[in-house]
Amino acid sequence: MEVKKNPQLEIGRNSSLYFAIGLNLMLFLSWQALEFKTYDAQDEIAMDVLDMEVIYEDDIPIVKAATPPPPAAAPVVITQTIEVVEDMVDIEETVFESTETGQDDAISEHIVAVGDVVVEKIEEEAEVAFAVIEDVPVFPGCEGLDKQKTKDCFQKKMQEHVVKNFTYPQAALDMGGFKVVYQLSLL
Repeated sequence: MEVKKNPQLEIGRNSSLYFAIGLNLMLFLSWQALEFKTYDAQDEIAMDVLDMEVIYEDDIPIVKAATPPPPAAAPVVITQTIEVVEDMVDIEETVFESTETGQDDAISEHIVAVGDVVVEKIEEEAEVAFAVIEDVPVFPGCEGLDKQKTKDCFQKKMQEHVVKNFTYPQAALDMGGFKVVYQLSLL
């Protein structure tokens, strides 16, 4: 049998050689592309030089915090005394009975009739909507006035109560705070 194809024209016989040549050629072109330098004209780019004649330095004062030493801890007083017990004391041991049941043990059946079960009804308190409440709280001493006077009296008595019972924090006063209280009131 005679081969119909020309062995000199078969492209697959040198495919590894073609692959190696192509790989080397692409590697060389990639390397040249990375190493390629471009030169820009100096006229196009204006280079400004920053002159720093005066150097500004901030002097930060070093502040040492004067913390007082912690107070000395009070000595721990042990009030518990140790009792010496003689070795010949009789101690009664508690005997626990087994609660396991075997196959032969009979289990008593306790049948409860349906009528014997007691059902307790839970009384639920009805929730009152906030929008339904019309009467405002009345401070003691403001009873029996009309709505506007009751509201003004309530505000006055509440301010007196706040001034009387609440104090400005001492730590805030020590740090130089002022006794200024802001009140936001919405109408």
